[in-house]
Amino acid sequence: MISSIFIILFSLQLCSTSQSCFSNKNTNTQTCPPFSSHPPFPFSYTPGCGHPSFHLTCATPHSLININNSSFSIISYNPNTSSITLSPHPHPNPHPSATHSNCPSFPSIPTLPINLSSSPFRISAATCSRLSFLRPCSPPSLPNCSHCSFQCKLIKNPTHLLPDCRSTHHSPQDTQQSCQTDILGFLQQFLQTALQLDWDPSRDPYFSNCTSCQATNGLCGFNSSSPNNPFLCFRFRSQATLSPPWIHKFKPLFFIIISFTFLLLLISLTAAILRSKSSSQTQQDPNTLFLHNHRSANLLPPVFTYDDLSASTNNFDSKRKIGDGGFGSVFLAHLRDGRLAAVKYLHRHQASAAFSTKSFCNEILILSSINHPNLVKLHGYCSDPRGLLLVYDYIPNGTLAEHLHNRKGSLTWQVRLDIALQTALAMEYLHFSVVPPVVHRDITSSNIFVERDMRIKMGDFGLSRLLVVQDTTSSSNGFVWTGPQGTPGYLDPDYHRSFRLTEKSDVYSFGVVLLELISGMRAVDQSRDKREMALADLVVSRIQTGQLNQVLDPVFKRGDGDAVAAVAELAFRCVAADKDDRPDAKEVVQELRRLRGRSVAAKE
Repeated sequence: MISSIFIILFSLQLCSTSQSCFSNKNTNTQTCPPFSSHPPFPFSYTPGCGHPSFHLTCATPHSLININNSSFSIISYNPNTSSITLSPHPHPNPHPSATHSNCPSFPSIPTLPINLSSSPFRISAATCSRLSFLRPCSPPSLPNCSHCSFQCKLIKNPTHLLPDCRSTHHSPQDTQQSCQTDILGFLQQFLQTALQLDWDPSRDPYFSNCTSCQATNGLCGFNSSSPNNPFLCFRFRSQATLSPPWIHKFKPLFFIIISFTFLLLLISLTAAILRSKSSSQTQQDPNTLFLHNHRSANLLPPVFTYDDLSASTNNFDSKRKIGDGGFGSVFLAHLRDGRLAAVKYLHRHQASAAFSTKSFCNEILILSSINHPNLVKLHGYCSDPRGLLLVYDYIPNGTLAEHLHNRKGSLTWQVRLDIALQTALAMEYLHFSVVPPVVHRDITSSNIFVERDMRIKMGDFGLSRLLVVQDTTSSSNGFVWTGPQGTPGYLDPDYHRSFRLTEKSDVYSFGVVLLELISGMRAVDQSRDKREMALADLVVSRIQTGQLNQVLDPVFKRGDGDAVAAVAELAFRCVAADKDDRPDAKEVVQELRRLRGRSVAAKE
């Protein structure tokens, strides 16, 4: 009873000081996820407050909002960047063309394009980049287009879903390197992981008016009784006619009571929060707490139990081991749903326990925020006192290192060129399509996994870093200060010398992979002369003396010579000692596409 009185009085205090109560005498103590308190302008759930076009329907676990007659679930809100993450809400009455029995059912895909015109919202560049990169394999598999016209449009050109993206983003010309066989399934998953919208205050007069109002300590709202909803700026010290008259009559006594009850409520809430945090911290392990503090739980991959993963790998049977490295062992798993998966069991020796934990959390946070056909997919994780486990795609055809150095299979020049281009596309995505950019920091032939059709997926993001200012160890000049980490033979000498990590560090590592592809040699070989133990030193010295033929893989055919020499020249630029002399990932992709196109044309 006492707590109820506190809540009512606290709501009355909000009536006199916040935008939510100047136009409504009814108190309201509800909150709308993801907002833990009253939503900031322009959002609100009370008539007369916020922006008239962006009222919320409070719901659990996600509140709803309508923009241009389209309904969305609000996944998250970032007050620092003024961006909101939404997911289209399934429409209760689908468009007739989408209800035909021959049309595939995808409830998360709207039946009409998502139109944000005449609203202050813009689709973020990162979201547009992911969509514009998507394209169907040729020829695409289409439903009955006379009944499913919009779905056919999406399959042929997915940017029809978000028309605002089409004017500023263009799909790459290479339609086969990263095509999708199931466009609608990809879009379903794409929309479920949410759209990020940024807003531009200058595109709507309410926003610009609110900026002026807030600059003078005012609170923003509108006249809910007016058909035109004129903007109103409420100020606490003004005798606002919209506020209840009895507040002014008993103002001194009212605010003494309010201040006292607010103080008591604040003390009670603080004590409850501290008790809750203390209880939850004893129940959750530190890795789970860290992940939830850095990423919304609904955006993280699924959590597996240790017992389930142990059962799926036959108690981590050595016969199931398919890989072993410095950071952990990888086991083949048969999951409960019948899928095959690769489970990485991170080593937790005392000397490396802290590093394993950091690598574990780092890989989860990065892989849960990216999506590209040439990057491995993280299906889930397990943080347990008995072990740290990561669950990935199972890629059955080994690594590029095994194909090149263990002669698992003789790779033709055309296959090697395709692998180089796919790896470069993955690197370009990390550097230019992800916000903030991701530096992989460990691009090696052992971390490039080969599928049965010889397509590749790049993995192992345990050392990766977001290229963003985070603390006093970072700089805003396009690099991050950090101790050099990586695999010998692939480590950027400029980074090793200066401790400044940039995207060009990945370009250097990629250059070493190119040298492996043209030579078939290992990145580091202790049987070679000390000055040529590193492959980059060996091949660069041969190129500089005009003796490139001495280090080329003998399996190449005579007709491959020009293309191999051109890739060697590109690799030479990538492993330049000074990072400023190296091309960026976009230049690398452009050059490899040109060489691949010329190689295909020559064979025809």
